Amino acid sequence: MGAQIPAVILGASGYVGGELLRLIAGHPTFELAAAVSDSAAGKPVGDVFGHLATACADNTFVAHDTWLDHVDNGGNLALFSAAPHGASAAVIAAAIDACEMKGVNVHVVDSSADFRFSKQADWEAIYSAQHGAPQLLDHFVCALPEHAESLDVAHVGHPGCFATASTLATVPLIQSGLTAAEVFISGVTGSTGSGKSPSAGTHHPERNSNFYAYKPLAHRHAPEVAALAESASGRTTKVHFVPHSGPFARGIHVTVQAKAKEPVTAEQVRNAFEESYRDAPFVQIVDGTPRIKNVVASNQCHISVATDGDTVVVMAAIDNLVKGAAGGAMQWMNRLWGLSETAGLDMPAPGWT
Repeated sequence: MGAQIPAVILGASGYVGGELLRLIAGHPTFELAAAVSDSAAGKPVGDVFGHLATACADNTFVAHDTWLDHVDNGGNLALFSAAPHGASAAVIAAAIDACEMKGVNVHVVDSSADFRFSKQADWEAIYSAQHGAPQLLDHFVCALPEHAESLDVAHVGHPGCFATASTLATVPLIQSGLTAAEVFISGVTGSTGSGKSPSAGTHHPERNSNFYAYKPLAHRHAPEVAALAESASGRTTKVHFVPHSGPFARGIHVTVQAKAKEPVTAEQVRNAFEESYRDAPFVQIVDGTPRIKNVVASNQCHISVATDGDTVVVMAAIDNLVKGAAGGAMQWMNRLWGLSETAGLDMPAPGWT
């Protein structure tokens, strides 16, 4: 597709919205039509995100009730949602209805949790709330691009950041049959994973030089990883997950452990991962151990493996805001529009962040 495709971001003034703005500014095909935020409506993008003042010099945030005015009748639209969990579904439903009335051909990628489960009851049990648009569940799929060869729906619910790193580190292991379909995951995330609104978990005096676990064996990403792993591997997978808060702003590091069915070598495990991700442009199997500074601000995932013959360990590092959110959403949107999966995402990590 050679023509520019207008892009709209719902919930554009948060951290994920800011990353989407940055990625769209450098994208060869998507062109920002509207950055939607009621709280920032009327403000220049550069007033909210100083680092985007030049890249988005001509862009001002608009309110939810006016963004459709920036989309032409009968045109195409790449619609990203960075709205909060629990609120995104209803906003998306209204947007899809409005696009239908204007004859707009729209694809949606949602970065919230609202379309990560195919069954309404499963979502409502995990999030303890009523789903905002259950009629749309059949129109969305939740998966990682690396684990979905084809799509038969128009819209995607992107997996969460912890789930992205954990699933990338788990699926080839489960697919290989080298281990039991039970994994024990320890993950560490930066403070941006908690969102832009300050909280006890992101307040600098509490987070700096500190390290602690939260919601051990009770985090809502565990059933998400289990569902994603089963869908991609065909094996029911039991997931035990303990997340941790790290004293840094961006990045996720996960360590996945599983019991080998019989003695296994590191070469066997590495071969399973290299074969699984042979055609995955953003996944690299690395020597040594992954470092978050080597992936932060990029869409890359670095994975390494180790084993003592009986226990297998897989380590993965990603940027939670890029591969785990905005970059993964962009990767999906590229596919939905038949573009190269790497379009606008081939930047290297800056290093020394």
